[in-house]
Amino acid sequence: MSIRPARAGEAPRLAAIVEAAYGPWVPIVGRRPFPMQDDYAARIAAGQAWVLEDAGAIAGLVVIEREADHLLLDNIAIDPARQGRGDGRALLDFVEAEARRLGLAEVRLYTNLLMERNIALYARRGYAETGRRQEQGFARVFMAKSLSGCAARAPR
Repeated sequence: MSIRPARAGEAPRLAAIVEAAYGPWVPIVGRRPFPMQDDYAARIAAGQAWVLEDAGAIAGLVVIEREADHLLLDNIAIDPARQGRGDGRALLDFVEAEARRLGLAEVRLYTNLLMERNIALYARRGYAETGRRQEQGFARVFMAKSLSGCAARAPR
């Protein structure tokens, strides 16, 4: 397995993984979660989409945004056929390593309030809830993880 930047032309595969991964949440949330509405071609062009590749096939993806003082984990999705193999852990490890590489001392994320399983997973990974609020019609839970031992430096 390897993690690399997504390439132009891979947006349809990323969107398909997101559709499959987030599809079960639609009846729970009552509408399509925000990642299902994202523009993956634009994310790729901006250098924000990364893929987990195994044997030449894209197994998952992560969308990250660099901010001045933290890395925002905007979206993470694994092909449902591969869930339970540690792919999500590998992508979370990558996000945290990328934040450290960039000299950022924190990773932030948000998830839907009704996605309790995801909130629990992030809490087990050391993310702490920092707030709850309505945004773009979604009830969101905001979380952050301090990356100890990482001194933040000025953005390049």
